[in-house]
Amino acid sequence: MQIAVVGTGYVGLVSGVCFSEFGFRVICVDRDSDKIGNLQQMIMPIYEPGLEKLVESNSKAGRLSFTTDLAKAVEKADVVLLAVGTPQSETDGMPDLTALHGAVKEVAKALKQYSVIVTKSTVPVGTNRSIAKMIAATNPNADFDVASNPEFLREGVAVEDFMSPDRIVAGVDSKRARDMMAKLYEPVCLNGAQMFFTTYESAEVIKYTANSLLAARIAYINEIADFCERTGANVRDVAKGVGMDHRIGSKFLNPGPGYGGSCFPKDTMALKTMAERAGAPITIVDAAIASNETRKHRMADKVIAAAGGSVKGKTICVLGVTFKPATDDMRESASLTIVPALQKAGATIRAYDPEGMKEAAKMISGVEWCDDAYKAMTGADAMVIITEWNEFRSLDLKKVRAALKTPLVVDLRNIYKRQDMQKHGFHYVSVGRQDVKPGEPWIADLNIDDEKAA
Repeated sequence: MQIAVVGTGYVGLVSGVCFSEFGFRVICVDRDSDKIGNLQQMIMPIYEPGLEKLVESNSKAGRLSFTTDLAKAVEKADVVLLAVGTPQSETDGMPDLTALHGAVKEVAKALKQYSVIVTKSTVPVGTNRSIAKMIAATNPNADFDVASNPEFLREGVAVEDFMSPDRIVAGVDSKRARDMMAKLYEPVCLNGAQMFFTTYESAEVIKYTANSLLAARIAYINEIADFCERTGANVRDVAKGVGMDHRIGSKFLNPGPGYGGSCFPKDTMALKTMAERAGAPITIVDAAIASNETRKHRMADKVIAAAGGSVKGKTICVLGVTFKPATDDMRESASLTIVPALQKAGATIRAYDPEGMKEAAKMISGVEWCDDAYKAMTGADAMVIITEWNEFRSLDLKKVRAALKTPLVVDLRNIYKRQDMQKHGFHYVSVGRQDVKPGEPWIADLNIDDEKAA
């Protein structure tokens, strides 16, 4: 089987490389000649653990190649994966399908044999049926089917997710397309993965529903963390106790500075807009979006409060700026709100991130970027952990204490134990687990009056 992948962004590159690892012949296409030239020289456009090694081995084996010639890649392809970007529109929150529609028309013109056109890009409900009509209109003689095959890759573990997925969702409209999709994913299914066939519309909604539900869980536990801080509860214990219920589970119950990345912000906004247009508003998603935006600003306020109510003239060390560890992706990262807010409040920012500084420098100005964590914290009035990179979990606390001008650590990811930090002399502020005395006024207000109860 020969596969053409249109678009070498995050989804397209990972998918194409992994399919080549399964033994298929894969041609990845992109109109960006610089990106293609770099890939031909094994220079990766993104940071993703394990990806570079697979690109090198499969390219040398002759199974994987890169080109700017879409027609050549598509003409002999049994499967064409559409993995072009669908960024959020600035006008209505819906995905901008301009690039996708352009790619569909190019693919349609290039079709020479039967092919299944597989949409990997995240698209609104109804898009795949529109794609089928567009191909037929552009090339009436084309022999093709369309399939909706949403991706569920997590940045940082995308290769692993592709090789061992929770599920494979395929929206199809014919037996021929179903058979081709089954053949495409046969190597994965032989390893135990489950493949679920459904309609175009259901496949499209599954993607948005899954991401929005996860985003809502994050927003929910973040608000519970605030409640825990006010009542003396420990959000870690609360999350563990709740997650032990098998109906709920423990995933995505870790509080932090708010969700970001390429999927959750864009997909929640798209679902919100689609639901409103369909006359079935999803107010839970609306609330998650609003809560997450508020969260990022609240984290900047948290740092300022921890610094005594003002950061004017102070130097703040920021560790981690990407939206999550094991990626260089800065899209919708909490740092894009927190850092400028601290700067506006008068702080000087020194920062370090293992992989994201190059991208971050394009998006945040006035930051002193450092070569390592210890250089960033030297002489700083506070250290703020925004992204939970593994190397930040095992810092030499004696060295940290000596480097900081003021022993203040604001840990927005709860990667340290309060007792350890206090033992080393830090004023340690974390999320959802502050020390609150039972006699505090707001605790008393929550208690049931004994006389009234009687």
